[in-house]
Amino acid sequence: MELQTKVAQAVHVLNHDSQSCNRVAANQWLVQFQQTDAAWEVATSILTSNYHHQFVSEFELEFFAAQILKRKIQNEGSYLQMGAKDALLNALLLAAKRFSLGPPQLLTQICLALSALMLHAVEHGKPIEKLFCSLQSLENHDEGNIAVLEMLTVLPEVVEDQNTDFRTSSAQRREYGRELLSHTSVVLEFLHRQSDTSFDSSILLQSRHRKILRCLLSWVRAGCFSEIPPNSLAGHPLLSFVFNSLQVSSSFDLAIEVLTELVSRHECIPQVLLCKVGFLRDVLLLPALNNGDETVISGLACFLSEIGHAAPSLITEASPEAFVLTDALLRLGKTACNVPWPSQLSFQKRILLLVPTWKVMSFPRLVQKDLIVLHNPTPEVSVASSVHH
Repeated sequence: MELQTKVAQAVHVLNHDSQSCNRVAANQWLVQFQQTDAAWEVATSILTSNYHHQFVSEFELEFFAAQILKRKIQNEGSYLQMGAKDALLNALLLAAKRFSLGPPQLLTQICLALSALMLHAVEHGKPIEKLFCSLQSLENHDEGNIAVLEMLTVLPEVVEDQNTDFRTSSAQRREYGRELLSHTSVVLEFLHRQSDTSFDSSILLQSRHRKILRCLLSWVRAGCFSEIPPNSLAGHPLLSFVFNSLQVSSSFDLAIEVLTELVSRHECIPQVLLCKVGFLRDVLLLPALNNGDETVISGLACFLSEIGHAAPSLITEASPEAFVLTDALLRLGKTACNVPWPSQLSFQKRILLLVPTWKVMSFPRLVQKDLIVLHNPTPEVSVASSVHH
């Protein structure tokens, strides 16, 4: 307990002392402390005990403890005995549940430490499966579901990130990736249940939906939908959830990211979403163009142009839906000339980079003319000249 108190004092000095020499001394002491074996026990105790520290507030000490464990697991986790790893796993799960309603940054650090621990638990054979079994104990409580959501969000990111400090081989990472995707159906079902959960507070509902979308985005990037048959992907309830989230301002940005990732990774998705472009144009794009809502305009420009890049054959078929998509992109391209700097250049690039991929011979002459004008703008609206404005 005495050492824990010293750590609390040092963290307080580091973050709040007005004297720079004191802050430097505290930082040096904490750096040395992190390298000791005692740091394991002290950091774990800080995250799992109810001991009140008079020196530190606002979860500063707990955040520091979570960072210690994450770094020590990354650097020394492979040297821990199996019993020590199991005890640490249970402690981190307890901490995740305990701080699920605390600062999001603290919960993220705890979940990153958990993910790091799993990547070092090779003696379990299938460490990710062990983690999923452990997460089931948290799902019985709403606070636990928040922790599970965050854990499921960071786990694919850690497994896929080649730049992290985890001492695992490429072969091990590939195996972890395959093991991760084997749990796709369980994860998507969990996310579906969470998306159906109702809240009395609209703020809580919006916050939960953002967490769901962020988690889904991580799994889409990991390739989760490759595990689902294409013929059932179009009617997947989470796809409807994402599309509906476009119509809510608080979740629009994440929903666009998810849909754009899906379009770029799955060739059947553009066809599914093409029939919804008319709705997006009329309900989201046109009002955004009238109101100058750059967030919606930019997001839709990225998403709609990605459909064109991913499946240009859909455009050249000249179906009614393709004409609607073309009309939406032309409106975006023309509007880009009037968008205030610095957004103008990015809008123009998104549309201009798309035009050469289309075989415009399939379009009526009027549409061809608009595409040619957009692709060869006047000096006043060209990408090159806009740099000098």
